Amino acid sequence: MSADAALVERYLEHVRVGKRLAARTLALYTLDLARLQAHAQAAGLDLLQVQTAHIRRWVAQMHGGGRSGRGIALILSGWRGFYVWLGREGQITHNPVADVRAPKSPRPLPKALSVDDAVQLASFQDGQADPWCEARDAALVELLYGGGLRVGELVGLDLVASAVARGWVDLTAGEAHVLGKGDKRRTVPVGREALKALVHWQAMRAGPESPPACRAGQEAALFLGPRGQRMTAQAVWKVLRARSLRAGLATPVHPHMLRHSFASHVLQSSGDLRAVQELLGHANIATTQVYTRLDFQHLAQAYDAAHPRAKRKD
Repeated sequence: MSADAALVERYLEHVRVGKRLAARTLALYTLDLARLQAHAQAAGLDLLQVQTAHIRRWVAQMHGGGRSGRGIALILSGWRGFYVWLGREGQITHNPVADVRAPKSPRPLPKALSVDDAVQLASFQDGQADPWCEARDAALVELLYGGGLRVGELVGLDLVASAVARGWVDLTAGEAHVLGKGDKRRTVPVGREALKALVHWQAMRAGPESPPACRAGQEAALFLGPRGQRMTAQAVWKVLRARSLRAGLATPVHPHMLRHSFASHVLQSSGDLRAVQELLGHANIATTQVYTRLDFQHLAQAYDAAHPRAKRKD
């Protein structure tokens, strides 16, 4: 075994035991360090001889080869941790990755449904489904799309307000009170259709058609699974994926896609970026501005379809 391979093996054992990394993460670390060794060997270097200039050159090569800035950033993170460990072991005096940053990648556009697709999903009724599950699933779709909630905010909702509730829906006021990122509370309006769906769901939630485990009434959560426990984010993902396909949508829908759709459609209709920022609970308006790019795409498509000087000749 070469000296470099021995160092890498010691480091991987260190992070496996010391950091208790998941098998998937450890596998990624292994691949990243194998890539580092390959670059060093091609340059005729030992890992302990690598300098910042070498790292910058390899970053440029990866970027030129088509690797994304995000992918390069993840690789650099793995390399940086390795050299931090080497420093602690007294093997090096300078971390060659410390001041190297990955190229910036253009921020990907959020995936949003068209208005027609969003309404098709929200209006879908599955006559073949269990009535209890159908009432619940229709309500959560309406609330995700109608209020722009994160999935964590949705599953954190309780049936009624209390001192310990992370969130709740005030049906009388037509408002959802949620606990968002950074433990910041916000209030969002709940539309008419979502309120109707929630009223129906609450009537069904512990009614005679509910699963026996849900009739005890001890679970505070608004949305329950058939075993009477609070729904998880993963369960909501599964529900949306299956429901969107049954509703005839071409693309499986996930919860954040409905949040993106909410933001995009409100912005298209109102043009009020600050209002959308407040509704989404974004601390920085720059986070919300990505939806202006979606809005521009919508306008550009309308222009291409309608403007006589935009139409191409066949």
